[in-house]
Amino acid sequence: QVQVMESGGGKVQAGGSLKLSCTASGGTLDAEYVVGWFRQTPEKEREGVSCTRWGPGSTYYEDSVKGRFTISKDYAKNTFYLEMTNLKPEDTAMYYCAADEGDMTSYGYCHTTSHRWGQGTPVAVSS
Repeated sequence: QVQVMESGGGKVQAGGSLKLSCTASGGTLDAEYVVGWFRQTPEKEREGVSCTRWGPGSTYYEDSVKGRFTISKDYAKNTFYLEMTNLKPEDTAMYYCAADEGDMTSYGYCHTTSHRWGQGTPVAVSS
């Protein structure tokens, strides 16, 4: 199993954009992996934002981010991203990435939270 590390968080005004990165180490992501982005605030439990299989397969987006967030993969860099546009104050959270081997669907992966987490990267959106 790989380890993951997030980067790219920051402070932006509403309507702004950020691109988060998640780099895997200790192994190579391949078609056996499912990866995803999650977020958590002190008031809410950790929730899946977007998940996808490293190989072919569907991608899941949580309803509130559809049309604004895009998950993408760079196979050569063993890295995946979350591009966030039109950010809203309610997107403020600690964002975590995860990557696990298994046959879970992207929807299933985003709806479970027993994953190997990175340390998180904070996103703060001001109004």
